[in-house]
Amino acid sequence: MAGISNNNIARAIYLASKTDSGESFYKKVVHFLAKKRLISKSGDILARLNKIINEEEGRAVAKVSSSRKLDSDLKKELEQKIARRYAMKTANIIENLDERLLGGFKIEVNDEVIDLTLKNKISQLQEYLIKS
Repeated sequence: MAGISNNNIARAIYLASKTDSGESFYKKVVHFLAKKRLISKSGDILARLNKIINEEEGRAVAKVSSSRKLDSDLKKELEQKIARRYAMKTANIIENLDERLLGGFKIEVNDEVIDLTLKNKISQLQEYLIKS
């Protein structure tokens, strides 16, 4: 017999939470996970649940890595462009400061990575010049 995937468990929790979201509901969820010996997978289940909630609410979550803190105007512009690109109502940006980056930034949304770092641009230019 095939096991139930973490994604299916997360979807079931999400659907059940729409009708019963009291404190006892969450105790039941934890009890279910413990009974089925899935506590060790709870991190993955919660990540999938969070992804389902974001999709249902029309929210894109992007992790943006840069060498310095984004100013508010750039952050607002990125949120708008990401929301438009992924056809979502809103976008949330999680900033990650990475001092190893020379400049630019890297954007990660779901499984897609948009690399706008200076190192990547130099690498692309180098590749172009070598091919020509």
